[in-house]
Amino acid sequence: MSSLLITGASGFVGSHLVETALAAGMKVWAGMRETSSRRWLQDERINFITLSLNDAQKLGKQLSAFRKEHGGWDYVVHVAGATKATNEAEFMRANCEATANLLDALYALDMVPRRFVLMSSLSAAPVGDAQPDTAYGRSKLAAEQRVKDAADKMDCIVLRPTGVYGPREQDYMLMAKSIKRHVDFAVGFKPQYITFIYVKDLCDATMLALTDGRPGAIYPLSDGATYTSRDFSRLLQKELGVRRVMHITAPLWLLKAVCCVGQWWGGITHKMNALNRDKYNILKRRDWRCDISRAVEDFGYKPQYDLARGVAETIRESKL
Repeated sequence: MSSLLITGASGFVGSHLVETALAAGMKVWAGMRETSSRRWLQDERINFITLSLNDAQKLGKQLSAFRKEHGGWDYVVHVAGATKATNEAEFMRANCEATANLLDALYALDMVPRRFVLMSSLSAAPVGDAQPDTAYGRSKLAAEQRVKDAADKMDCIVLRPTGVYGPREQDYMLMAKSIKRHVDFAVGFKPQYITFIYVKDLCDATMLALTDGRPGAIYPLSDGATYTSRDFSRLLQKELGVRRVMHITAPLWLLKAVCCVGQWWGGITHKMNALNRDKYNILKRRDWRCDISRAVEDFGYKPQYDLARGVAETIRESKL
């Protein structure tokens, strides 16, 4: 039985990955903060380990204690990180520095796994841009660089999923709740090309990447299709059984103003606001297309969920 550490196991993607790995017969260790909820981690087969990824010294002690009792892990999937933060420094601490701390500790303690998989994001390399235009994307790209720097010490690969959705996800489900109130809100008047990946497809791709794929490679992941900004809302409307919806499209200048106010208020209250300058840069982008050919060729990735099937299952399991 191969052993697997999944950091960020209490979150949306991490908890689904735990379930997938258990179903595959792996011995799973759920790495999480001491204060993290175990709401989605109730299976008695799950092993738990507390990891202080942002404190290098404390993390070293935690892993050293684990090594004395259990040795190490065959595989490590690093999912932990932040998708929301009040400023860029927080993103860097959660996404880049935490990744570096984990890589350094594994190497220093002779706990190098057969493969280390970093769960990054398409935001690290948007279509047509040499550099990401969001603080989140820059922090993910910096984390990828840390993995690249460790390539001479351990076998590492990077996964770059596009927008991940499914049961337990919160942000996309805000749109579902809006449509239940008969309002479909969109931003920008130019056509927007967006991509998605259902969480179960992402988990399947991750499992394939544990043993296949080229060391050091970066793999963008989606369901292989491209959608317009209205496709997702139409499917939500269909699955929710909502017959009439008011379509509201806000100009980008209005979104920018609202997000600037949200950023200012978040700085005052020291609380994360859903609408901020980083979110504006994400929402204003018109092209989120994704080429999955490398994953298909290198480790046989075959997405099983198009958007219609994924939305239907999400709504059914979320019981909205």
